[in-house]
Amino acid sequence: MNTTGKLKIINDPIYGFITIPNSLVFQLIEHTYFQRLRRISQMGMSYLVYPGAHHTRFHHALGAMFLMQRAVQVLRQKGVSISNDEEEALCVAILLHDIGHGPFSHAMEHSIVENVSHEYISLLFMEELNRNFNNRLTLAIRIFKDEYDRKFLHQLISGQLDMDRLDYLRRDSFYTGVQEGTVNSQRLITMLNVHNDTLVVEEKGVYSVEKFIIARRFMYWQVYLHKTGIVAEQLLMNLLKRAKELTQHGQELPASDALSFFLKNAIDKDQFSKEVLNTFAKLDDYDVVSAMKSWMTHDDFVLRNLAEMLLNRDLLKIKIKKKPFSEIQIQEKRTSLMEKYKLSNAEAKYFVFNGEIENLAYRMDKDAIYLLTKTGKVVDVARASDQLNLKALSKTVVKYYLCYPKPKY
Repeated sequence: MNTTGKLKIINDPIYGFITIPNSLVFQLIEHTYFQRLRRISQMGMSYLVYPGAHHTRFHHALGAMFLMQRAVQVLRQKGVSISNDEEEALCVAILLHDIGHGPFSHAMEHSIVENVSHEYISLLFMEELNRNFNNRLTLAIRIFKDEYDRKFLHQLISGQLDMDRLDYLRRDSFYTGVQEGTVNSQRLITMLNVHNDTLVVEEKGVYSVEKFIIARRFMYWQVYLHKTGIVAEQLLMNLLKRAKELTQHGQELPASDALSFFLKNAIDKDQFSKEVLNTFAKLDDYDVVSAMKSWMTHDDFVLRNLAEMLLNRDLLKIKIKKKPFSEIQIQEKRTSLMEKYKLSNAEAKYFVFNGEIENLAYRMDKDAIYLLTKTGKVVDVARASDQLNLKALSKTVVKYYLCYPKPKY
């Protein structure tokens, strides 16, 4: 395919102009698998909390690729040898790292496929594209899977300071308007270096790294783990589970062909054939929203009410605390709902449920962020930082939630 003279520059609201580096990347962006990401929201149901959060996985993938181009440029200037093939593979791997996300990003993998992660589906898409593009993605896949002998290349794609995080924190902060999450991605990239095949940050970048870790913590508590967002995402998963349950008991629910397929079939890793992958590639947010609109008038109490709650943003109440809720508290709420609407315990569980949320801003044990000192020593940023709280941020904070209907229900 000849792409000479075709559009090679994309205008991004955050970085300005993003240049598409070569014809392979251009053709991958043009492919139907990738174009589907325009119809997958980056932040799931978060727009119910932050009205601006309507950006997509398509935006994010291109932004992460732009940052990868900058990282390669910076590292080469510092004498790190990266071949043209490795550079192309890095751009392809980061471009496709999220291609396996289902509708509303995370809801799908916990409801209508059986324990199949989006990372696994991303890899299936990459392998299928590799067959279509005469094995030109082989190196990208090896780096993506951490099977290539230069470890720092994988760290640029998947690590604590990877291009994925550097883009989504900046982008999600921009579109939600949550200023606390703003990170200076390009300054951090300017500070990158490689030491003993490991990605490191030069010592003078310590404050930028601190800011990045703290911004990540803010974004998790304020945005990704926002209590209303948690309720909405759980309701969406419950809606899809209920739809699947009814379908598998013989009910025909109005839904697109692609969504119907996943409602009717229990698909796990072993069933993910090329045909299933191509059906998955037809699924996006629009299938789910369209189905929800039809299900609002369905006879089933659970399906109808869950769909109405999500479409009209009339959500459940949520309580969050530091200790787990007792079974007695949970069952009291369920019993009250069962009596009011003549529901079974199984049906009441769709409206009264509990769970836990975790926030870990920085991991010291795995793939830590290392600083390269002027003397050539490498130290973990949490030990080098004069911010006492960085060590505190490397501890997992767990909170517990209980969702239940507002009094009117």
